[in-house]
Amino acid sequence: MSVKFAVLGAGRIGQVHASTIAAVPGADLVAVADAMPAAAAAVAAAHGCDVKTIDEIAADAGVDAVIIGTPTDTHADLIEQFVSAGKAVFCEKPVDLSLERVKSCLEVVQAAGGKLMVGFNRRFDPDFRAAHAAIQQGRIGKVEMVTITSRDPGAPPPEYITRSGGIFRDMTIHDFDMARWLLGEEVTTVQAAASVLVDPEIGKLGDYDSANVILTTASGQQCVITNSRRATYGYDQRIEVHGSEGSVTAENQREARIEIADEKGAHRPPLLNFFMTRYTAAYANEIAEFVDALNTGGAMPTTGHDGLMALALADAALLSVAKGRVVHVSEVLGDG
Repeated sequence: MSVKFAVLGAGRIGQVHASTIAAVPGADLVAVADAMPAAAAAVAAAHGCDVKTIDEIAADAGVDAVIIGTPTDTHADLIEQFVSAGKAVFCEKPVDLSLERVKSCLEVVQAAGGKLMVGFNRRFDPDFRAAHAAIQQGRIGKVEMVTITSRDPGAPPPEYITRSGGIFRDMTIHDFDMARWLLGEEVTTVQAAASVLVDPEIGKLGDYDSANVILTTASGQQCVITNSRRATYGYDQRIEVHGSEGSVTAENQREARIEIADEKGAHRPPLLNFFMTRYTAAYANEIAEFVDALNTGGAMPTTGHDGLMALALADAALLSVAKGRVVHVSEVLGDG
């Protein structure tokens, strides 16, 4: 069965998803909506779909599923609108910046019997998936320690910082999701340190640009996450998982996987320098798996609960920085 998609939001990520749908077998882009008519028209012209309003898409029986790539503060409302309209929903993270709003949204999804996938694309990266598969196969024994390095090539502009939710909810949230996935257990405590080392303007806006986080599970497993908004050498994305019988590592991706040796030493091409080039395959894989889950009736690969828990870890990290102490995740979830 071909899944008929509409993309909500024709900005950068909406354009990525529109192109991905065109390349995924069994997926067809039939409509696009955006508050900026020119942006919607450009996507429609590129992919041969219709421009419609959000309400028109919700009422359209010819649309099976929507991809939400609109600003964060619209996500929860749109999820509720479209699951109530009987559409399957793929939503970019986060569902909302408020844990309480996420909880209420997920209650609506459950009551409607809706299908919701939250876009944590890094789980679908081929190298990270191969590392996860090695863990699942028992190749490294029991997972004991995870190290995640995530550094952006450069800081985003101030106007982005003001609506992003801050480094933990915007950037580290991907790493929190990866940590839960790789550890295979829920995180119980969070300890974080954060500074402004890259751009003083970020600090003036109440955010941080450099952070380290230690996560611990009930069984004592640990994950260390290191983030920076500046990496002069490219987009730095690495993981290492240490287990009782070995370790598995996923290294950075480069413009080409070659090495040139000469009288001046050994040289390799630079790292990929943008998330949309680094994670091209991941974006394609997540939409392909969303389509497969819809066609087979299988479980969503990443769920609203995953979105909730990643945001809870982000909130716990913020509280840890503010209070200068270890924070129990139950504190921010309201469970204790």
